Amino acid sequence: MTIKTIEEQLILHEGIVLKPYICPAGYWTIGAGRNLESKGFSSIEQKLIFGKDGINKDEVIERLKEHGITYDQALFLLANDIAECERDLRQFAWYDRLDEVRRKVVIDMRFNLGASGFRQFKKMIAALERRDYHAAAHEMINSKWYRQVGARGKRLVEMMRTGQDYQD
Repeated sequence: MTIKTIEEQLILHEGIVLKPYICPAGYWTIGAGRNLESKGFSSIEQKLIFGKDGINKDEVIERLKEHGITYDQALFLLANDIAECERDLRQFAWYDRLDEVRRKVVIDMRFNLGASGFRQFKKMIAALERRDYHAAAHEMINSKWYRQVGARGKRLVEMMRTGQDYQD
């Protein structure tokens, strides 16, 4: 069985929307879950999408409402978001010891929760430090996040518990 990419997994969980929309948490969002209000676009992203940078957040949202983004631009934003998650997660000594499937689980959670939200999973993180993946899966289930994310949570818990990738 071939392991799916983190991009495929996040697109399954987030979808890709090429025009701004209000996400369930109440924020303007685009692409594969890019929060336009808390994160916005970097200078490089603004140059790629608008041809210039220095555009404030409100104007970015207004321009996107009018023109949207392309699928390739959505994938570019997603790649940047994944890279940011990986840079953040590498601060944890256990991260690089994870197998590919469990690494996808924590990237997905970090992507969904943000840096501070992910760090609230203190017992799960402690279990990952011990390489106790059943305990980590239990801590995922024992959370408000799990009750909110539906199939995504079930899928990620099973991946954490077994080390096996999800099936379509």
